[in-house]
Amino acid sequence: MRAYWRKVGAIVWKDLVAELRTKEMFSSMLVFALLVIVIFNFAFELRGVEMTDLAPGILWVAFTFAGVLGLSRSFASEKDSGALEGLMLAPFDRSGIYVAKMLSSVLFMSLVELILLPLFWALSNLASFPVSLIPVVVLGTVGFVAIGTLFAAMTVNARAREVMLPILLFPVAAPLVVAAVKATGTILSGESLSRAAGWLQLLLACDVIYMALSVLTFEYVIEE
Repeated sequence: MRAYWRKVGAIVWKDLVAELRTKEMFSSMLVFALLVIVIFNFAFELRGVEMTDLAPGILWVAFTFAGVLGLSRSFASEKDSGALEGLMLAPFDRSGIYVAKMLSSVLFMSLVELILLPLFWALSNLASFPVSLIPVVVLGTVGFVAIGTLFAAMTVNARAREVMLPILLFPVAAPLVVAAVKATGTILSGESLSRAAGWLQLLLACDVIYMALSVLTFEYVIEE
């Protein structure tokens, strides 16, 4: 297991170094998410709509759409450079490739969310940031990236992978996204975290199912 996680860490480190050099994935995710938030914010503010009711939907539209941008590039660099075959020939379980790519994508998406949340709160004139929202964001992010990484590997060989990925991903991830939006809405309405316990349980169940399914099927998906 120590050797397994050492090799997983090597792939994650490679992704981080490559992103630090180009900043292509992170910058595109951040700019797109900011654009979504600013457009929605000004559109609904001009109509005088209560932002507390709309904030959960806007927030998760920004998160998920930015996540799709990052996921579509998670395997693209290896595919374009011909390094994907080298990863598949590496002497360790191919599930390690999935785990490494998932961890990299979670890290990049979390950094975007870390920047996005304070800006969203400032633009929307909402009350102080509820700390109880953090578990919802973490569970939603992990589950979305878990299943998204599998579909990113599935569509990496497709010519229109940027189009195919969201078409395949969002119907499967719909239960998780709905649970995340509902839990976020419950917390923003001033309710305690316990009132959102049902939605949190659904988020946790989606995380476990998506990760288990992805680990079990990744080897067959990447070979295709």
